Amino acid sequence: MTYCVGMLVNDGLAMIADTRTNAGVDNISSYRKLHVFRTPGERILSVATAGNLSVTQTALAMVAEGVKLPDSTGPETLETVPSLFRAAQILGHAMAMVRATINTPPTPTADALNVSASMLLGGQIGGGKMGLYLIYGQGNFIECGADTPYLQIGELKYGKPILDRALHDNTPLSEAVKLGLISFDSTIRSNIAVGPPLDLIVMPRDGLTGMERRLEADDPYFRDLGRRWSEALAAAHKAMPDPTWLDLKPAKTATITAVI
Repeated sequence: MTYCVGMLVNDGLAMIADTRTNAGVDNISSYRKLHVFRTPGERILSVATAGNLSVTQTALAMVAEGVKLPDSTGPETLETVPSLFRAAQILGHAMAMVRATINTPPTPTADALNVSASMLLGGQIGGGKMGLYLIYGQGNFIECGADTPYLQIGELKYGKPILDRALHDNTPLSEAVKLGLISFDSTIRSNIAVGPPLDLIVMPRDGLTGMERRLEADDPYFRDLGRRWSEALAAAHKAMPDPTWLDLKPAKTATITAVI
């Protein structure tokens, strides 16, 4: 499994993905799951993948060669699509085609487990707005909105609470990156299927540029952030009052006198 998150705020977009892939407890390896496509001054797109690795890798390979949609005059790639919405369409179409090929004839087990996959697509194409999409394996997708300015795929439940409480559309981009990394620290502590190295890209709005970074397990900032977050949580719960209705006074012990 994996964990990927995209955070879209007023200042821009940040996307983070882990690299752990496992096919059982004795077959764990690392694969890059955050893929960046850029044409300087024209576009920058990033795709994060989760789920069945063969589905996502094959879908990305199909898109690299070109996908022809029913309403298009020819094959399109992430380097040629006119809009982010169109990029989501061709990625969804490619994933649906791969799943249909693997799942022939269709079986409930294959559809529910073996070929499940999803993607996050974020970025900006010159002249268009910056956006973030979650693309499901069936080919359909949803767009990130201001009310909930983030999308997740993979093992999302451990990192979700911090984002729900602290991330807003007016959160500074540097703060969003920090919250995203805290959500990864929480996930890594609770789920062995998610682990470093972590891949990160930060895209300022309307800049058509992105700063990429790989955070290893011993990255000084990530380790310090996790330590400070643990200490802050411990201090916070210790500072809160105990329940007024909880009585934990020791029970009186009866005295027993032996008669001989």
